[in-house]
Amino acid sequence: MLLSKMAAEGGGKEMNEIKTQFTTREGLYKLLSHSEYSRPNRVPFNSQGSNPVRVSFVNVNDQSGNGDRLCFNVGRELYFYIYKGVRKAADLSKPIDKRIYKGTQPTCHDFNHLTATAESVSLLVGFSAGQVQLIDPIKKETSKLFNEEGLLSSQTQANSPSGTVV
Repeated sequence: MLLSKMAAEGGGKEMNEIKTQFTTREGLYKLLSHSEYSRPNRVPFNSQGSNPVRVSFVNVNDQSGNGDRLCFNVGRELYFYIYKGVRKAADLSKPIDKRIYKGTQPTCHDFNHLTATAESVSLLVGFSAGQVQLIDPIKKETSKLFNEEGLLSSQTQANSPSGTVV
């Protein structure tokens, strides 16, 4: 009954057409692909400012042929996955490593492409409070935390006479 009513309200469209979205008084219902449905939790929208998402790639040249790795941040969360290309979605429910930061949030990150192997990869992560952390998402280790006191920051750099911090 509900399906025939929805098809009848479709404006004379084919009765056997399968809808991918419809609207009710409760809201919009939409058919999602697996990668959209299983993606990590969304960060609530903040009208005061945006939480930029950064993405970093590295190739570790492993024997399986899936050597590409992907790291991205969403708000205070940092994810590390095997990247299988644009045609095959990564299984977002199974990250290689996931970290949630409480006091500060990741603002940038990058891999050391020169030392990356299938067993270990160095990832530098910069945070909103000025800290820089060296991690290995494959070994799930945290190596070092630089500028822990937050003495060096973009504000310090902007206020220095030469514009650079030595």
